[in-house]
Amino acid sequence: MTKEFTLSTSAAESSASDDSGAGSIFFIGNATVLIRFAGFTILTDPTFIHMHEKVHLGYGLKTTRLTNPAMEIGELPPLDFVILSHFHGDHFDQVTIRDLDKSLPIITTPHAAEELKAHGFNRAEKLEKWESVIYKKGNIHLTITATPGRHGPLPVSVFLPQVMGSILDFQTKGGDHLFRVYITGDTMVFGDIGEIPKRHPNIDLALLHLGGTTVMGLVVTMDSKDGLKMFKIIDPKKAIPIHYNDYDVFKSPLSDFQNEVTQAGLDSRIHYLKHGESYTFDLNNDKN
Repeated sequence: MTKEFTLSTSAAESSASDDSGAGSIFFIGNATVLIRFAGFTILTDPTFIHMHEKVHLGYGLKTTRLTNPAMEIGELPPLDFVILSHFHGDHFDQVTIRDLDKSLPIITTPHAAEELKAHGFNRAEKLEKWESVIYKKGNIHLTITATPGRHGPLPVSVFLPQVMGSILDFQTKGGDHLFRVYITGDTMVFGDIGEIPKRHPNIDLALLHLGGTTVMGLVVTMDSKDGLKMFKIIDPKKAIPIHYNDYDVFKSPLSDFQNEVTQAGLDSRIHYLKHGESYTFDLNNDKN
């Protein structure tokens, strides 16, 4: 049974009004994006280290960043909350631990919530699979639901941090659907993924964590073929690939996914972003 509870938001209002219908996805790098819609400003998986710097992956393993973020952490706009798929250094790095506002709500896994609290983040909200948290802002209700994730193949995944995907369901106060986003998190494609579109159909936009992260010969995130499988299972109107080419453990380049998409005849449904670029949408004009 899904647990739901309501939290108030304290961040400054977005420049977009509740009923504007306009929104955007700004790609900072890796799995870090800014989602702006219906008065909300949301940050995902924040990492802000620079090219050639390293982060920890656990068990003494490190990875080197190959790119720079499109924005420094001090340049972030006022945020309502953060969504964190799991606690790994390439998703919540040392710069973020040091400089991110400790009072921000962070929606994440139980494992990550404990790690965050140990670092002084006092509003880490843990979600088990299929649990939800509701934010209300003006006339908009936003429900965030944790979806299944498996960070690598069995039995290796049991030794890796718990990971979640997320459904962001924007609705009016009266319950009318506005926009639905699915963020995969660092999951592989496995049986439970098929339950997501059954529970949350008609997904407007999916953010796909790709990269084919390979550690000690084991692939622990989706590569290009898995990304295409995920897209077909979820069947969103549009998808944006993220989490690729940023760290030296990523062995499946974006070009591989682009080739898979083209061969499948799905180019019109995939939108590609470079660091610092935005995907914009306007529900009033129905233009994506």
